[in-house]
Amino acid sequence: MPPPAEPARASVAPRPAPARFATAGDALRTVYGFDAFRGEQAAIIDQVVDGGDAVVLMPTGAGKSVCYQIPALVREGTGLVVSPLIALMHDQVDALRANGVRAEYLNSTQAPQERARVERAYVSGEIDLLYVAPERLNSPATVGLLARGSLSVIAIDEAHCVSQWGHDFRPDYLALGDLDERFPGVPRLALTATATPATHREIAERLRMPTARHFVASFDRPNIQYRIEPKVEPRKQLLAFLRSQPEGAAGIVYALSRKSVDQTAQYLRTQGLDALAYHAGLDAETRARHQARFLRDDGVIMVATIAFGMGIDKPDVRFVAHIDLPKSVEGYYQETGRAGRDGDPSVAWMAYGLGDVVQQRRMIDQSPGDRTYKMRLGQHLDAMLALCETVGCRRQNLLGYFGQDSGACGNCDTCLTPPETWDGLIPAQKLLSTIVRLQRERGQAFGAGHLVDILRGARTERISQQRHDELKTYGIGADLSEQDWRSVIRQLLARGILVAKGEYGTLAPGEPAGAVLSGEAPVPLRRDVLGRGGGGGGSRARRAPASASLDEADQPVFEALRTWRSEQAREQGVPAYIVFGDATLRALAEHRPRTSGDLSAIPGIGEKKREAYGEAVLAVIASS
Repeated sequence: MPPPAEPARASVAPRPAPARFATAGDALRTVYGFDAFRGEQAAIIDQVVDGGDAVVLMPTGAGKSVCYQIPALVREGTGLVVSPLIALMHDQVDALRANGVRAEYLNSTQAPQERARVERAYVSGEIDLLYVAPERLNSPATVGLLARGSLSVIAIDEAHCVSQWGHDFRPDYLALGDLDERFPGVPRLALTATATPATHREIAERLRMPTARHFVASFDRPNIQYRIEPKVEPRKQLLAFLRSQPEGAAGIVYALSRKSVDQTAQYLRTQGLDALAYHAGLDAETRARHQARFLRDDGVIMVATIAFGMGIDKPDVRFVAHIDLPKSVEGYYQETGRAGRDGDPSVAWMAYGLGDVVQQRRMIDQSPGDRTYKMRLGQHLDAMLALCETVGCRRQNLLGYFGQDSGACGNCDTCLTPPETWDGLIPAQKLLSTIVRLQRERGQAFGAGHLVDILRGARTERISQQRHDELKTYGIGADLSEQDWRSVIRQLLARGILVAKGEYGTLAPGEPAGAVLSGEAPVPLRRDVLGRGGGGGGSRARRAPASASLDEADQPVFEALRTWRSEQAREQGVPAYIVFGDATLRALAEHRPRTSGDLSAIPGIGEKKREAYGEAVLAVIASS
């Protein structure tokens, strides 16, 4: 889309906002209250401050936002941030304002007079950071507005949305490749926490950033413990997991359908848990109210479809649970990455079963798109199944998907309790023989449940009516339980030895089945164990709360500060972490500063927060 004509641009002379800080280090200390950058933050910031482009792959919680916020405070002009979600804009603007940064957004939630105020402030050079959605950047009016002011930097957040093969493609991101022509000379950053090497290359190509310097941080989130267990009674398993978490912990439970979300949230409420539902079928007011409670109150569990969560800045999410299989490793990584942004121990738990595999395969078969598109969806699912079925380290498998080598982590379920393997060749041959006989002798195909009944010699009405008790394979699998057979079928589906077909998920031999039937291919299987990661068994034992790492004498101070923080957040109508994060409260409880000058040594307290909260914090500490 071409920029407005030059006369329109010249109607108001641009007035760039003066640089707020002489150096990036000054901005870090004054605004954020930290003395040193983490990882490659400093190198990224130097690249952008010097006028260069950057493509940044950095895991959630590693500090991506600092990489564009600080250049906007050091360079003259206003930093433009392209953000895909309104909720994310609101949270980040609130957090920046709390730190004394002049931040604003333009989106559909604003009244006309409010948008007009922001537009005037931008043209007058009175804004440090301006957040907009990619859809709004495709509006000629917005492009014209931006041309009337002066931009210091352009940040494209969640840049993986530009990938047409990715899990979260958004067509409006494709138009962002024109930003270099619309605003020549303005450095750009493309940032994401989720990208394979192929997606990484696609980001640079589609956003037309051929000279950008690439920064790829480790994808490892060592504070997250990954657990996956076989799905038997998912809601009871979920409840047992939730009851093993810290008292008052907040978390997210993902389900595939709106119906499942509503039913699961209702079930958890009947069990005494503070659970809310979130999906696109709820009205906007209800979604906003539930999201606000999740962000601002302790102990809230959000049960949601994947419509919830991208860009959620809540740092103290202690767990993310999946009761349905995600469609891709990218989606799983992004969703689990919403846990533990503060660096404290967190858990990613999932229950995964045979029905998930059949359902996902059926959805791929029924999806619109050509053969190439469906093949790509199948590849995503295969990688997700490989993560679920691995007998090795989960984290090693996950990082390997993103092109990162690593050793065993020692902190996932398969490392903590290595799974047993067993020889599944004979059961696989029995199952395949049954499928082949039904097809050749009777022209029939069935799903997993009926096939297991045949193999176990069940006396069901359907078996009698179909005379399947006359099959040579009838009853030859009675040595395995129904749950064992479902595990066998799930793992054979995951490896392509079986395929699910049609609307009803009937099973058929896959390409590798011939070698299995002939005995030429081994079939090692993992032996399922319920509650492998410590989430099973129905235990009500809870892990330690956020103050547990403190000495016993410091814990009452932490709790007093936490109560004070909640009151402040409630009065201001903002999430508690915008006042202070748990890490800052722990540092305050441990060091117990006595003067305003002492507060400068506490990480996370910049000048604005010291002025706003210093006296109150010192009073709470003195009286505890």
